[in-house]
Amino acid sequence: MAPSFYWWAKETHRGTPVVVKMENPNNWSMVELPSSSEEDFMYPNGTVTKGGRNKNAKQLTWVLLLKAHKAAGCLTSIAAAFFSLASAVRRRVSAGRTDTPVKSRFYTCIKVILWVSLVLLCFEVAAYFKGWHFGTREFQLQKLYTLTNGFAVRDVFDSVYSRWVLIRVEYLAPPLQLLANVCILLFLVQSLDRLVLCLGCFWIKFKKIKPIAKLGLVDLESGDGHGYFPMVLVQIPMCNEKEVYQQSIAAVCNLDWPKEKLLIQILDDSDDPTTQYLIKEEVYKWQQNDANIIYRHRVIRDGYKAGNLKSAMNCSYVKDYEFVAIFDADFQPNPDFLQRTLPHFKDNEEVGLVQARWSFVNKGENLLTRLQLINLAFHFEVEQQVNGIFLNFFGFNGTAGVWRIKALEESGGWLERTTVEDMDIAVRAHLHGWKFIFLNDVECQCELPESYEAYRKQQHRWHSGPMQLFRLCLPAIIRSKISIWKKGNMIFLFFLLRKLILPFYSFTLFCIILPMTMFIPEATLPAWVVCYVPATITFLNILPAPKSFPFIVPYLLFENTMSVTKFNAMISGLFQLGSAYEWVVTKKSGRSSEGDLISLTDKQQNMHQEINIQQEKGVSLKKKKKHNRIYTKELALAFLLLTASARSLLSAQGIHFYFLLFQGVSFLLVGLDLIGEQVV
Repeated sequence: MAPSFYWWAKETHRGTPVVVKMENPNNWSMVELPSSSEEDFMYPNGTVTKGGRNKNAKQLTWVLLLKAHKAAGCLTSIAAAFFSLASAVRRRVSAGRTDTPVKSRFYTCIKVILWVSLVLLCFEVAAYFKGWHFGTREFQLQKLYTLTNGFAVRDVFDSVYSRWVLIRVEYLAPPLQLLANVCILLFLVQSLDRLVLCLGCFWIKFKKIKPIAKLGLVDLESGDGHGYFPMVLVQIPMCNEKEVYQQSIAAVCNLDWPKEKLLIQILDDSDDPTTQYLIKEEVYKWQQNDANIIYRHRVIRDGYKAGNLKSAMNCSYVKDYEFVAIFDADFQPNPDFLQRTLPHFKDNEEVGLVQARWSFVNKGENLLTRLQLINLAFHFEVEQQVNGIFLNFFGFNGTAGVWRIKALEESGGWLERTTVEDMDIAVRAHLHGWKFIFLNDVECQCELPESYEAYRKQQHRWHSGPMQLFRLCLPAIIRSKISIWKKGNMIFLFFLLRKLILPFYSFTLFCIILPMTMFIPEATLPAWVVCYVPATITFLNILPAPKSFPFIVPYLLFENTMSVTKFNAMISGLFQLGSAYEWVVTKKSGRSSEGDLISLTDKQQNMHQEINIQQEKGVSLKKKKKHNRIYTKELALAFLLLTASARSLLSAQGIHFYFLLFQGVSFLLVGLDLIGEQVV
């Protein structure tokens, strides 16, 4: 064999053969083999393999073993992560506490529906194995006709089940289908409203429409005395919020505004003596720094936040001020906040309110805060901005806004009749002809609830209060002198559609009717109602927060999960049930800004100061243990949806099965308080 004939074979790069020896996964070594020769690439008849591609069998075996070891390592890591997650879930569930108000009519109704669904599931499974297959409705009716024939042979079970099918067809399916159709209609109307709002927001962006102040920003350090500097009162109502009082007081004391034209009121409703002392000390510290700030504490704490604000406005010196800016205890306005909001009142006597947008310092803290960001981004970017531009009316957000004191007084001032005093004063001011301006480009930092317990309490108040207000304001709206279309907008869009219909159909359609149609298949929900329209609306909701697109599916499921809380709150407010007047201050964690080391130092000093105060009083300090809450209504609905998903599996309903399954898992996670932070 002439070597020159195979000149190309000598040029082939084969590398250095290596064999990995493994006695066990933790003990292995690499051995270098001698360089290969042409004989290694010959067939037994002496011919050379094409391209030298034949491999040693032992090398191939060890390579396969190495890949198998790598795959086993991946499976081991996945299993370890799964067991770690399961262990964390077990620890959090074992530390759980049941939510206290379990004896309610709403919870009893859910339990009854759950037990009925479990009984029906057992009945349907037995029927399935008896030959009642649920693939098509025609097959079931055909078999029913066969069994009702007098010559058909049937046993006791077939007789009972055939009567059950007749009862479903004649008595249960028609009213259920009617209710489903009504909810579908409401769903489509509300979806159309969302679409119109999004189109309005797109038009604002496209045309670059924004409120323009008649007076630009003024640099206070330039010595310009011709700026617009009216007398401004700043109010910070707070109640036992020792985690956040320092940052809010510091922020308002650093506002760029002439000190002789600015007065800061710290309206402390705390009933904890330690918290009162700490806030007083903070106010005194800023008074020593020449800040015009005073501390007020009510002896009789009636009316919650509305009563606190009403008491402060009754002070004699308030008559010297033209505007009042309100900030909750966790809000931190930028130094130029007043310079960017107050010029919109200049030469515009019809404007009664200027509202700024919220921004959030902890929006990426956990899954719960990320999902809240989607909702609030849509609320400010779309709802508030569109209503402010086209209607000059929107609901006051209760904070980060500046009111003309004259507008407050003409509208009747703060009233304690509902838990949404901010929406109450906004509605009454609108009925008196005042206009509102929303500034989407002026932001005020605040904090999102990080635990589901705090978020749940907040949402209950936000959805029960509007129904209380609607009952009280409806006669005044009808008798008011505003135009007919403004009355219609306030009654049908502002109250009914966005405050009543939304939680009603969301809970009724997806948490009650959909599971029931699995057990009463004669009433149906189309796939576009279950999947396509909700996905489209969710896509529109998430547009103002584009970085949240990876959370679009969890957001859809979580919004349906929250519908039980919102529906319960809406019913409580509409019919004035006991929980309608429940006011719980939203728990704060005290995050001032991301990476703010100065704030961290202040908090540590504050903590040491609090410890010293407690020790002086002889009070022993024990570290509070965090725990979970077990939410019974959410758990009951989780089992109801999972039971319905098992029933839909028998019918081979793909979209319905997956929706019920994932929605049931979502309710289960929320019911076990596995979303968000634990509470103390």
